[in-house]
Amino acid sequence: MKLLVTGGAGFIGSNFIIYWLKNHPKDLVINLDKLTYAGNLENLKDVEENPNYRFVQGDICDSSIVDSTMAGVDVIVHFAAESHVDRSILEPSEFIRTNVLGTNILLRSALKNKIKRFHHISTDEVFGKLELGEKNKFNERTNYNPRSPYSASKAASDHLVRAYHFTYGLPITISNCSNNFGPYQFPEKFIPLAITNLLEDKKVPVYGDGLYVRDWLYVEDHCRAIDLILQNGKIGETYCIGGLTKEINNIEVIKKIVGLLGKTEGAIEYVKDRPGHDRRYAVDWTKIKNELGWEPQGDFDQLLAKTVDWYKQHQDWWKSVKNGEYKNYYQTQYGIK
Repeated sequence: MKLLVTGGAGFIGSNFIIYWLKNHPKDLVINLDKLTYAGNLENLKDVEENPNYRFVQGDICDSSIVDSTMAGVDVIVHFAAESHVDRSILEPSEFIRTNVLGTNILLRSALKNKIKRFHHISTDEVFGKLELGEKNKFNERTNYNPRSPYSASKAASDHLVRAYHFTYGLPITISNCSNNFGPYQFPEKFIPLAITNLLEDKKVPVYGDGLYVRDWLYVEDHCRAIDLILQNGKIGETYCIGGLTKEINNIEVIKKIVGLLGKTEGAIEYVKDRPGHDRRYAVDWTKIKNELGWEPQGDFDQLLAKTVDWYKQHQDWWKSVKNGEYKNYYQTQYGIK
């Protein structure tokens, strides 16, 4: 089988490529990535010499590159997206361009090339927010209610993918995942930002009162879920993927990381809340468990400790990432030098 992975130099995409080549060594994988600030080929050092792996630098909004790269492909796994809420608040335009227009170009090319499966990676943020103290969770039947430019752009791309299935018969599947964490995550995101700041003896910024709740999904668990969807998922269906059985708020996560690194809670700095900050996310992954036999492996504390250890052991990787443009963004976003 020949797979085209878009955004394969990013956090989840690179983990997926490593996972796929390990577990499906006879398959061919093409990685199409623009190499924006969050794309890093260092993530893929272990597979770059693999004869079944090929990298193509290109923009999913460039139809000529998309068409030529997609020729002969059986399956598309579409990760490529602008994905950081804070950046979408600062400047939404690139999110619309990549997440909506880029997805449409991929879908048009997939039809032209008679792709056997187009799997679209989405987010639980398209469903909006849940309230603290409630027991309800997002599931595949939850109405869409995006509340940031990022989640609105992902919601639009989800609708486009479904429209291509119902209108043109394109064989698609969609997965809406919760917040991922693990190796190679760009350090603007919550968990790696906390870990790397503490390793640098810097403050850890926490929005508002820190009581925001997220569902945390270890990236390798996410890769296993996508694998099962590609192998056995039903065409036209959506699958929600979450990682937790017990909810935890952001300040508790930070305190766990502080403890794992032997720091004190004096390193935590509360900062002004961001606009439209969703209070709680929680994902019901009953459907993918019942239909495909998937569930997360390991508990959050174990996987968080494993992630902290990875960043401790790979300081050259994240120190090379935390410079230049990222430093400017970090100061603008949090007001912390």
